[in-house]
Amino acid sequence: MRIAVAGLHTECSTYNPVIAREADFRVLRGPSMLKDQYFDFLTHFPAEFVTILHARAIAGGPVEHALYQKWKAEILDGIRAAMPLDGVYLAMHGAMFVQNMLDAEGDFIASVRDLVGPDVLIAASYDLHGNVSQKIVDGLDIFSTYRTAPHIDVPDTMRRAVTMLVRALRTGVRPKVAWAPVPVLLPGERTSTQDEPARSFYAQLHEVEEQSGIWDASFQVGYVWADEPRSTACAVITGTDKAAMEKAATKLALDYWDVREQFVFGMETGSIDECVDRAIASKTSPVVLAESGDNPTGGGVGDRAEVLAALIARDAQGVIFAGIADKAATEAAYAAGVGATIPLHIGASLDPSSTPVDTTGEVIFLLEHDNPLFREAVVRIGGIDLVLTARRRPFHNIADFTKLGLDPRAAKIVAVKSGYLSPELGPIANPGIMALSPGVVDQFVERTTRNHTPRPSFPFDRNFAFVPGVKWSALAK
Repeated sequence: MRIAVAGLHTECSTYNPVIAREADFRVLRGPSMLKDQYFDFLTHFPAEFVTILHARAIAGGPVEHALYQKWKAEILDGIRAAMPLDGVYLAMHGAMFVQNMLDAEGDFIASVRDLVGPDVLIAASYDLHGNVSQKIVDGLDIFSTYRTAPHIDVPDTMRRAVTMLVRALRTGVRPKVAWAPVPVLLPGERTSTQDEPARSFYAQLHEVEEQSGIWDASFQVGYVWADEPRSTACAVITGTDKAAMEKAATKLALDYWDVREQFVFGMETGSIDECVDRAIASKTSPVVLAESGDNPTGGGVGDRAEVLAALIARDAQGVIFAGIADKAATEAAYAAGVGATIPLHIGASLDPSSTPVDTTGEVIFLLEHDNPLFREAVVRIGGIDLVLTARRRPFHNIADFTKLGLDPRAAKIVAVKSGYLSPELGPIANPGIMALSPGVVDQFVERTTRNHTPRPSFPFDRNFAFVPGVKWSALAK
């Protein structure tokens, strides 16, 4: 069996003004994809995989329209050259927003379907924070999404999608896709699967799959910071028994609707000032302080300096702050060199809507890298070791700190631009607290502008009735 592999994987806040361009993506092409740890699992399947292009970036702003069109054309050309094909596997995120477009994944998947025709099977893997539309479902035979947030099951989900595709091709049994939208749209920080009710809700997916005729039960929380017509939660079922699939989709939709009021933040929360005061006063450490409104892995810009200003104002000691994206400040540190004390203008370098900080700092570390885009500097401002970066990036792993000569376990306070804490920072947090800070991924989602989001939709609207309706792929017969 011959299967083409491609994908465009990113998450885009429609409130983020910073355009995502080619340099922001990690791009894999051709046979080398099978040697990359992201796709090497494909070599374990009894199939011939024709790997074409996969572009992946951390969450951010809208993707440049010309770039999307270029990559879409390259992928379609690659698929055309690889034909005849038995199947296509698309490794996606599901919340890509392209300049001047609504439903970019719908456009992409429909283009692939139009090219290969109705007989070639198409499977897709998604992030549970992706958004689904009828156009997306109409192009697919197989769908599977992550079941954990923080996402620790990415490889499992990709394997699950490919396993179903290979199963269908080997047996000749063609599955179909059904979905049931739920008018609920909540941030990931309130729907983490580490916390209730999401933990129990996602645990039941395995029970749903035990029914005969259901291959995969998925549930999309959706991506709340995309103001699009497809922005909604939904159940998505892959299987062969339409009656069982309809029952499963209806059950999941109603179960989620019934617990919508129970979703709360899994950590202690507060304003920036409240969280900084609590962190400084804490008798235990390290306090991991998550600045949620500017979280780059949620679509934040990553250049806001309000938390830094609050820490400086209180003369906070023993702080590691990783980090703030500011290319000019990073370059100033490299130009001065380790040991130099320099004036710094920090923040609001990408999105000028926030307030920068003017201060002085001692350069204590410069990361050696051949590519200036990957430069990272550590500057000491009083009791704060601040990481400055030339590009937007998160600091979620212990290695992100140790490669800069920093030990987060030994700090009194570790400030990061994050929502729920990553699998490596969560266990060291003593405690973890989350600042409900301003930014383009504002946790107070009710105050975000909604021009395209379906209404009524919880939590923007309340006191309305909901009766689930199951919709089928155009391929379902």
